[in-house]
Amino acid sequence: MRSLDLTMAAWRKSSYSNQDGGECVEVSDDFTPVVPVRDSKTAHGPVLTFAAENWASFVTAVKRGELGA
Repeated sequence: MRSLDLTMAAWRKSSYSNQDGGECVEVSDDFTPVVPVRDSKTAHGPVLTFAAENWASFVTAVKRGELGA
């Protein structure tokens, strides 16, 4: 597995995140084949990476309400 240098990554908060500071998921669009995902409350903590096509399928399922509340 190849390591990603995320020091210059531009992060954006999910539109589904809680605006009160809780449940904040951030993603970076800077890496074409993968999508790094992190918890904004622990910005220097662990990052999960997903294949871009798998992340797109997940986002589509969320938007359709297929994953429940």
